Amino acid sequence: MKNKQLLKILIGVAWIDGVIQPSERSYLRQVAVREKLDDDPEIKPLLSELKPIKTSECYRWLESYLGDNPSPETYQDLITSISTLIYSDDDVDIQEAKLLTKVQSLDPTHDSHRSILDKLVTGIQKLYHRAITESN
Repeated sequence: MKNKQLLKILIGVAWIDGVIQPSERSYLRQVAVREKLDDDPEIKPLLSELKPIKTSECYRWLESYLGDNPSPETYQDLITSISTLIYSDDDVDIQEAKLLTKVQSLDPTHDSHRSILDKLVTGIQKLYHRAITESN
């Protein structure tokens, strides 16, 4: 069930900038096949890309997946999967950066100490901001 929820979130994240890029599409299909969800009746229509997923729905899925007290392993799976998807097209959209910031704020270890994942997300954000600055 968690794998299915995670794939739904990834599909929602792919839509967050308004369009699913070819590299994102490829990654999503690989995950669906690997998890044997490519023919799942709930996942198949989402992969068809006929109906965009709203950002608010993606955030609801995120919060549902993590629950009130996510384990560090659940959080790590989520942040790793989202980061892989977002960076698959070598282009980080502003909405994607906002989503990474939101996910970072949900880190179960965030209050107690800076985890490796906090540092990873911070590094990703710095790279993104540098790329934006250099492109202007």
